[in-house]
Amino acid sequence: MKPPPHSLRRWLAGLAIALVPQLALAALPIEHWRTSNDVPVYFVRADAIPMVDVSVLFDAGSRRDPSGRRGVASMVGRMLDKGAGELDETGLAEGFAGIGAELGGGAGTDRASVSVRTLSEPATLDRAIELTALVIGSPRFDAAVLDREKARLGQALAQSLTEPSTIARRRFNELLYPGHPYGRNLDPADVAAIEVDDLRAFHRAHYVARGAAVAMIGAIDRGKAERIAERLVGSLPPGGPPEPMPPVGEGSPGVEARIDHPASQSHILLGMPVLTRADPDYFALYVGNHVLGGGGFVSRLYEEVREQRGLAYSVYSHFMPMRQPGPFLIGLQTGKARTDEALEVVRETIRRFVAEGPSAEELAAAKSNLIGGFALRIDSNARILGQLALIAHEGLPLDWLDIWIERIEAVTLEQVRDAFRRRIDPDRLSVVVVGAGADPRATVDPNPAPAPRGRPE
Repeated sequence: MKPPPHSLRRWLAGLAIALVPQLALAALPIEHWRTSNDVPVYFVRADAIPMVDVSVLFDAGSRRDPSGRRGVASMVGRMLDKGAGELDETGLAEGFAGIGAELGGGAGTDRASVSVRTLSEPATLDRAIELTALVIGSPRFDAAVLDREKARLGQALAQSLTEPSTIARRRFNELLYPGHPYGRNLDPADVAAIEVDDLRAFHRAHYVARGAAVAMIGAIDRGKAERIAERLVGSLPPGGPPEPMPPVGEGSPGVEARIDHPASQSHILLGMPVLTRADPDYFALYVGNHVLGGGGFVSRLYEEVREQRGLAYSVYSHFMPMRQPGPFLIGLQTGKARTDEALEVVRETIRRFVAEGPSAEELAAAKSNLIGGFALRIDSNARILGQLALIAHEGLPLDWLDIWIERIEAVTLEQVRDAFRRRIDPDRLSVVVVGAGADPRATVDPNPAPAPRGRPE
């Protein structure tokens, strides 16, 4: 399908710019307060449907794994819904199912969460919050259930370690974050070593008021929302001071790691640590990347790698903001015989973009696409909850979404060019190739992965 004419795109962009801020202001009147034990709460009243969605966030992601005990944070997140208080796994599941409520959550790299979706009918809502508070404050961590979950996770992990995409991602993490928790990779042996006492100690240390936050949206008033937040987190222990994280360095600049694999294609990742969401260059880099590789079919990388040369079905780039500088990442897959050609085209495209930046037309189109798609970020309670969770987790201002639109529109060509020139060095990107054999020009990988087993991809 051909894109609309440029004049139509400009008209649509103007309409989006005019309407979306008002939509955000109308749809997201965020209320904010703190509980009796100083946990921040972010709430949006939404009476259109009789539902309530709540997410409780904790500074309990995998970066908080104890030294030498990888996988504990993830296993805690996995085990929270497997029994709490006097209710075993079956009893807890039946409790939520009996009222039609859904329990969710888990642990990522920076944070963990426990969430619930329930009807706003008073008796149902009260029971759902009662059960969720039990999950947060009194998980059982039954040994037999842990053994089962360890077996399941270990088996899934062992299988994934034969896949070229997994191998590439793990080696990429190691190159970008040597000696940092972001660079740790979980192995089956780590999973097997986890004990119940590890889970209980981690829960005591990190599922606490310090670093917690509550995001909530639903058909309730402010008073009810305050009572819900108190029931969920008001009794949490304060928690001690968080252990400081080591700084993120520059990674392994310029290292190219090649790993043989029987897959028919090479899986390629390039990148470097760059960005937090509070970074002053966030908007310039974000908009610029939409032109470079984040805009799908209309990006520079897609045009050069796929359209002009047919080297890959898909190629992309994006920034991944994290609590500490997250990666700038470029990814693609290509036939093994064309690996070096594809890499050179990607590198040259990045060099040219860093040197010249986007054109005025490309920048206008990128801003139009980003602003025009804004409404999709808040078109359901679930997505609004996700935005509230982001604001809560990152400590962003209440008008973040309005600022987002304004800042996107305000980005200039010179800001994009300046940010990319200062922050992205094409010659210092770490590179991982899984599939093709060693290139004599490549730096020898100091920690090659073991030869994978299993069927080719």
